[in-house]
Amino acid sequence: MNSNRGQWSTKLGFILSSAGAAIGLGAIWKMPYVTGQNGGGAFFLIFVCLTLLIGLPMLISEFIIGRGAGEEAITAYKKLVPHSAWVWIGRLGVVGCFLLLSFYSVVGGWILIYSGMSVVGNVITDNTSSDVLFGTIIGTPWITLVGLLVFTLLNVWVISSGVQNGIEKANKLMMPLLFIFFFILVIRSLTLDGAMEGVKFFLSPDFSKTTGESILYALGQSFFALAVGFSCMVTYSSYLKKDVSLPYSAGSVVIMNIFVSLLAGLAIFPVVFAFGYEPAEGPGLLFIVLPTVFGQMPFGEVFLALFLILFLFATLTSSFSMYEIIVAALMEKWKNARKGITWIIGGIIFVASIPSALSSSLLKDVTIFQKSVFDATDFLVSNMMLPLGNLLIAIFIIHKMNKVLVEEEFKLSSTLAPGYYTAWRFLMTWMVPVVIVVVLVYSLRPILGG
Repeated sequence: MNSNRGQWSTKLGFILSSAGAAIGLGAIWKMPYVTGQNGGGAFFLIFVCLTLLIGLPMLISEFIIGRGAGEEAITAYKKLVPHSAWVWIGRLGVVGCFLLLSFYSVVGGWILIYSGMSVVGNVITDNTSSDVLFGTIIGTPWITLVGLLVFTLLNVWVISSGVQNGIEKANKLMMPLLFIFFFILVIRSLTLDGAMEGVKFFLSPDFSKTTGESILYALGQSFFALAVGFSCMVTYSSYLKKDVSLPYSAGSVVIMNIFVSLLAGLAIFPVVFAFGYEPAEGPGLLFIVLPTVFGQMPFGEVFLALFLILFLFATLTSSFSMYEIIVAALMEKWKNARKGITWIIGGIIFVASIPSALSSSLLKDVTIFQKSVFDATDFLVSNMMLPLGNLLIAIFIIHKMNKVLVEEEFKLSSTLAPGYYTAWRFLMTWMVPVVIVVVLVYSLRPILGG
């Protein structure tokens, strides 16, 4: 491993940082409303099963590639299979993270604005309804740009401080706080009159409501929930020492991700049902429905502030991993220039995010394939580039990477029975690629005319 590169100081730091990379908009924002739209408990159970069968093997794969090479995403593929086109997996990841950040940072800015307003008591008011407030925030250019700028600066500040002093320290603080805030919210939600109806909806499987489309949604959600596909975890695991078990670490990250999705459901659905709202409210669940619901609770502003702050933490810990893959790739050429590179990248991402930030205001009439700039970028990244990245990684680790190195990294510092490696290799050879292709084809139906 390059001696000039950073390293995680502890196994816990790596696990918390990897979990932080995975736990973001998908687990706390998208998971509850997609579950609500697809029947509740049955969808969540399918999601858990597919996360274990698809997401976990993919996460282990990225860990193996990263630590096996001891290099960031682009150099890792170049080192493992020299003089080949497989280096484009890493390049796809860097470009994908850049594009992802161009709209993810906009949402991060919204959450930052809401968090600040909630702390001072300006979200729940008698003067403005939640839907009008949300429309005002995303429709006012200077507000969205200020939120975007502050969110970008927070990322630059942490990433410029390095792996141990920046990313690891931030995650060691924010991830425990995230769980503490979640527990407080779950306890409050479960003590509301009528809360058990929400729990029943979320945890009691009713497969009569399960359709082929909802299964595919669960596939996509489980697939995207662990930050795999853009080689972020390749970069993160490249900083990992050899005395850490990769399967155990990946298992810990997956369990934490599923647990957070469980907590998100237990925090949201009991509240929604207790006050008579529909669980299938869609993307507006966080910014429109929850402020309305919390407004009807004693000390609702306090609990809403807690929820928004933990959501901000989750959004930041995910964006750290996206920034790091870009910065680490450039640091291979410009050694010891982390601070300068980070500030330059932060500035470029801020500028690149402006069109998405203005998609609901000054650029609301600008469309790409009948989608706003924000939605078009989201579709390109989530529905095309991310599945493609996962498919290429699955092919690479089974058919191109040295099999001895793959098995060595899988078994290193692990007491798992040999059958676990055989099962992982079977899943990566047969099941995972087939599922990825199904998700990719389904995701492309709007373009293919299906």
